Amino acid sequence: MAELFFIAFLGGLITGFSPCIVPVLPVIVAGGSAGTSKRRPFLIIAGLVISFSLAELLGVTVLSALGLPLDFLKWLGIGLLFVLAAGLLIPIIGEWIEKPFARLGSSRYADSRGGFALGLSLGLVFVPCAGPVLAAISTAAANHRVNASSFFVTIFYAVGAAIPLLIFAIIAQRATGWKQVRNHLPAVRRAAGAVLALTTLAIAVGLFDPLQRDVPGYTSALQDRIESNSAISKQLQHLSGEKANKFAKKQAAAPKEANLPNLGKAPNFTGILSWFNTPGNKPLTLTQLEGKIVLIDFWTYSCINCQRALPHVEGWYKDYKKDGLVVVGVSTPEFAFEHVVSNVMSAAGNLGIKYPVAIDNDYGTWNAYNNEYWPAEYLIDQTGEVRAYDFGEGNYAKMESNIRDLLAADGTTTLPPRTDVANKTPTNPITQESYLGYSESQYSTSTPPLVHNKATDYHAPSSVALDNYALNGNWTVHSQEATAGSNASLTLHFTADDVYLVLGGTGTVDVSYNGKHLSTVDVSGVPRLYTLFSEKQLESGLLTLSFSPGVAAYDFTFG
Repeated sequence: MAELFFIAFLGGLITGFSPCIVPVLPVIVAGGSAGTSKRRPFLIIAGLVISFSLAELLGVTVLSALGLPLDFLKWLGIGLLFVLAAGLLIPIIGEWIEKPFARLGSSRYADSRGGFALGLSLGLVFVPCAGPVLAAISTAAANHRVNASSFFVTIFYAVGAAIPLLIFAIIAQRATGWKQVRNHLPAVRRAAGAVLALTTLAIAVGLFDPLQRDVPGYTSALQDRIESNSAISKQLQHLSGEKANKFAKKQAAAPKEANLPNLGKAPNFTGILSWFNTPGNKPLTLTQLEGKIVLIDFWTYSCINCQRALPHVEGWYKDYKKDGLVVVGVSTPEFAFEHVVSNVMSAAGNLGIKYPVAIDNDYGTWNAYNNEYWPAEYLIDQTGEVRAYDFGEGNYAKMESNIRDLLAADGTTTLPPRTDVANKTPTNPITQESYLGYSESQYSTSTPPLVHNKATDYHAPSSVALDNYALNGNWTVHSQEATAGSNASLTLHFTADDVYLVLGGTGTVDVSYNGKHLSTVDVSGVPRLYTLFSEKQLESGLLTLSFSPGVAAYDFTFG
């Protein structure tokens, strides 16, 4: 079980560097900069971890027992964030909010305890990217299997996801110690209140959704690699009460040369609360659909992974429905607010979904398929047999080929050209995500081995192996990042179209590829992702980075 807790923590940590944190990042920065207490960033994150974990595990059960709407917690969080923003913007409202904390002995709402309240509010609207760990947590909660194991897996996952946010909060809070900022703290707090209010409004109306969809899932491959190994999958299945996916087992047993093997009878739609986008919004059954090719797509509307896959599913439906393809979207919720049918219908309209959608709030159909992923597709032939499946993002070309093979199996159907939807997921073997902090430094070949939290002179080897990096010059390596000192440089041997690096601090990074200078990157503000290298075709070579003192490097990702 300790291994599962560690994997849950790593899965959360990867989520914390993913595009999923875009909506909450301005809130974290604004909240961190709104007070001077050194405890404030930690209390913000503590509040987020507690409220997210409890809402994820117990939200639906508690809200149902109290007869409250299932999106109550989301809107409660949004409402509280608006109130806290008003307290920062308008002093008299801030004083009113401070009164409960004053009775508890807190001198100012805007500092430590106010930070905890902000974190509690933020945890109710935090929507991380879907992965096997989060899917297992959601399934355990839906099946009322909340126990010590699921509780601690959720806590470890939430703590991992919160660590990058904590870094941003600390940096923002430390900025309030600068003399120029300290002399204008009332104005800083009003600015933080304005940022908090505008960000909360953007979360409420979904303005961040298109941005999240357009940013490639640069952490998806690493998340899947860490969370989906066989040993961890078995533990996650035990946690959620699921059995191993029977179609995956049959696929593994099929002859390697078999094209679209028969993987077994597809379960019918089970435990569906309601339908829409069907004639009269009436239920469908697989018996009704015999003679058609059916693609079942498990999705949920706030899942960014699902949103990035949806244009491909929608394109297949549009291009092949006249040839006999039926797509059914099975909406199985991750979070309490995704149980609300009107929310699903509104999101489906905004996302352009025209095919039938089944509301699987009680995980009946999810469990019938022993499903473990968002998104997940199951392809069913004219006789009701599952012939192919796909989990996660990226394998769109293969699934479309499978669809075309089944549609043209009779030899008489002339199909249209393949769907014209760009696949933004990297398909070629590329260098794995590489952290520069000592907590995960397995790809460092620096000499000496990384020294913890102490300025040290490093020497790069004459040749850096593929998929590795080496430090040179003076660096201070911390748990999550390496901070440049004098004459600091780094050599990376990579294979990818694109190279990204999370950088913080203030200064510059000179970028050279195979000895040729490419650019100088200006680094400032809170740590964020910078593009160092981008080509239209897969490249392999040496990237040499020269850092000015004080610049911190966190994490390489590749596309």
